[in-house]
Amino acid sequence: MNTLRPIAAIALLSLFAVSSAAIGAPSDGATSRPGEDKASAIVQLKGDPLATSAKTKPPQGKKIDFDSAAVKSYRANLSALRNDFKAWLRTNAPGAKVTGEFDISLNAVSLSLNGEKLETIAAAPMVQRAEYQGLYYPTVDDPDLGLINAIAAWGGRAGAATAGAGVKVAIIDTGIDVTHPCFKDAGYAPQNQLGDRNFTNNKVIAAKVFNNKTPSQGFTAEAIQDHGTHVSGTVACNFETPATVNGVTIPYKVSGVAPRALLGNYNVFPGQVSNARSEDILNAMEAAYADGFDVGNMSLGGGSHGIQDLLTIAVDDLDQANMVFAVAAGNSGPGHFTVESPGSAARALSAGASTVPHFVGAPVTIGSRVFGAASGDFKTVTTDLTAPLGVVTSGTALSMACTALAAGSLSGKIALISRGICTFSTKIRNAQNAGAVAVLVVNNVAGDPTAMGTDGTPNQPTAPAYMVALSDRAALVESNGKNATISATAAYFSTSNGDIMAGFSSQGPTDVDFRVKPDVVAPGVNVLSSIPAKFCAAPASPSCWAFFQGTSMATPHLAGSAAVVRQQHPTWSAAAVRSAVVNTADQGVLKDFRTASLQPDVNIIGAGRENLLAAVGARVALDPVSVSFGAVPSGSGQSRSVAVTVTNLGADGSFSLAVADVTSSGVSFAVSPSTLTIRAGESGTATVTMSAAKGAALNDYQATLSVSTVHGGVEVAHAAVYTLVK
Repeated sequence: MNTLRPIAAIALLSLFAVSSAAIGAPSDGATSRPGEDKASAIVQLKGDPLATSAKTKPPQGKKIDFDSAAVKSYRANLSALRNDFKAWLRTNAPGAKVTGEFDISLNAVSLSLNGEKLETIAAAPMVQRAEYQGLYYPTVDDPDLGLINAIAAWGGRAGAATAGAGVKVAIIDTGIDVTHPCFKDAGYAPQNQLGDRNFTNNKVIAAKVFNNKTPSQGFTAEAIQDHGTHVSGTVACNFETPATVNGVTIPYKVSGVAPRALLGNYNVFPGQVSNARSEDILNAMEAAYADGFDVGNMSLGGGSHGIQDLLTIAVDDLDQANMVFAVAAGNSGPGHFTVESPGSAARALSAGASTVPHFVGAPVTIGSRVFGAASGDFKTVTTDLTAPLGVVTSGTALSMACTALAAGSLSGKIALISRGICTFSTKIRNAQNAGAVAVLVVNNVAGDPTAMGTDGTPNQPTAPAYMVALSDRAALVESNGKNATISATAAYFSTSNGDIMAGFSSQGPTDVDFRVKPDVVAPGVNVLSSIPAKFCAAPASPSCWAFFQGTSMATPHLAGSAAVVRQQHPTWSAAAVRSAVVNTADQGVLKDFRTASLQPDVNIIGAGRENLLAAVGARVALDPVSVSFGAVPSGSGQSRSVAVTVTNLGADGSFSLAVADVTSSGVSFAVSPSTLTIRAGESGTATVTMSAAKGAALNDYQATLSVSTVHGGVEVAHAAVYTLVK
């Protein structure tokens, strides 16, 4: 079974969240985390779960009726099957103990193996599949809302009063600080509060804890860590909540993507626990579904387990049972085949991450120029510091300072060095040992500077240290020897560095079956949101906030968007909601993190950057949301076809279909028929065909399926098309 971490870009997948308030920032060094708990297992039994059984699965757009006679009867049958398996265990693997049972998304049990072999368990006659439990970790005017057109999607500022109203979003994470102003329940109708009411109100309506360590350590649903509270604020922070970061008043008031949505705290990382097993995640997912939640947010991830990854199957099954799950793609980029589980699920709403153009940092003044410098885990100046700028070079390039610098070469200077290769701690320590009184590290990727984290080694450097933007490098290098002043008073910086892909954002295709992932991209770098008050110096005024980065931060933008779509279109199925968010995304806006040039690769950007205004106005839904043909053997000359269901979400209409933007020769794509006439609420089917020439080069081949109105030729949906010749 996999172990999952929250995914903000620290170590919660390993909390991949990074904070400018110096909480859990990345160190630039590699981290190693276990991917499996080999003392426990998830065992899938033969027989469909409630979500997919022909006897119990709900009609499209509906949820399972747990009170129906058919469901009760079938649940009893599944329970009897599990009892048969328990009896088999007592005879054949007596050490194994059942720790959990599932029947909604999977027909399965979780086990503590206690020395029994997984192979023995897998051989049981009623077992479909057995795997070790995975380990997952918490992976960490609103410019965010502007980028995704959220306020316009609400119907303007007045629409905030209903944006997401009544839709329930389950946050499967580290908990929610219900005392934060983002989650005050003034003006909310009384709700049926579930779980531990010490941590609920009429906004956060459920608080439950799920972790195998809970019984022995007495954990509660309380938000001890910050990751889940940050995620929750992005989903549904109350409209226009004032924010202050590091003493700087943010010049706009913060709102969630779906400010009137209701939240559920399904805490799988209680206390200081940094990972959760598959069974913990499954328990939380099924509880949220049974509690009536409409959308799930899982800013977490772990190692992929191929086509038969049981957690991804659970995500897919619950989507078919009408619950949308937004899931982080992971923070294992750059590099293809890095998408993590369960974000790799075919029916997950999988999030890649891009930049938000703002940050809070220290002004650095040189002459008439002011540069913004981001702080992180390292010390900062307590009074204004003025000293000559000392540019450290290696040949003709800015030095990365990964080896010792000449003694005294930076005596009394503010060092200017480059990010790259070694950890921030190493390079800052080397500059300090050469006499630097402070250090400026130039980013090596496009976009705004971000918070730097320590590497955890002993004797961390004590010199104040900040990151500055790559775009400022030339001007700073030219200022060598000039006096620079680092201000002790932080400031808010608004920039033009939006829509740049995060280098850490995991990239597809999925391993084994070579599908397009992530599905779509959302803001995930320098995302401002709520954190528990204890993480801020007292008194926190008016409350506690931080900038985090990671696909963990992109995911709640998608979950909040799904909530707004569901609120405006309550009859749409989970699949239609997913398609609305994915297949209306903006194309041609996302940029490469190295060069800031346009990034077209569908396995990096999916369908593009989400546009909530377009999503709530979706005319059609596509299933699947992308068209993947997998890997084609070189020289085979194969042709393959994929059926795409097109559902008309609006009035009767006719739609044109075409495949365009083919990336290279050797592989061709076609769609048939070229026109579909579909009545309102009904569906038609188109077949997309890929034909690979025998001489097709080893390569990725990408294209776009476009759906447009016959009258007017207006595109209403597009989907990524992909195959790999290998």
